Amino acid sequence: MSFDNDVFSHRVRLRACGLLVQEEKILLVKIHSPVIDQQVWMPPGGEVEFGESMAQSLEREFQEETQATVTVGGLLHINELIDEPFHAVECYFEVHHQSGTPALGGDPELNAGDQLLEAVEWMPIAELDDRPFAPQSLLPKLKLWENRSSFTIFD
Repeated sequence: MSFDNDVFSHRVRLRACGLLVQEEKILLVKIHSPVIDQQVWMPPGGEVEFGESMAQSLEREFQEETQATVTVGGLLHINELIDEPFHAVECYFEVHHQSGTPALGGDPELNAGDQLLEAVEWMPIAELDDRPFAPQSLLPKLKLWENRSSFTIFD
């Protein structure tokens, strides 16, 4: 699968991603990453569209990928990914579950045969070191989740 000329590459993308944590587990999606061309677990989220706030984008993306409705809390982490031809600034927000049972959704910008999403799972934070997880820079904060108010970037 080659992604060099797809909708994700050769430009800077702003992504809004959600951290839904309950009972020491985080809701993650398993995708086939176009960046590393392998399967990886990561928080749900996606690209902010022109004219859309990051909160609106995250609510939409979370619904598309997990079929669950969330409200967006504070910004807790920023990750910049640069791996030619990909460049993304990823903003990770705490989210709160509102409705719906999480289940595998899809990416409407991709055709049915080109979907990257493979699974949705509640994963114990303690197991993330043993799984292919991205971004790795988020792990220390997830392990100290009870202290998350101390790493809020803005509300």
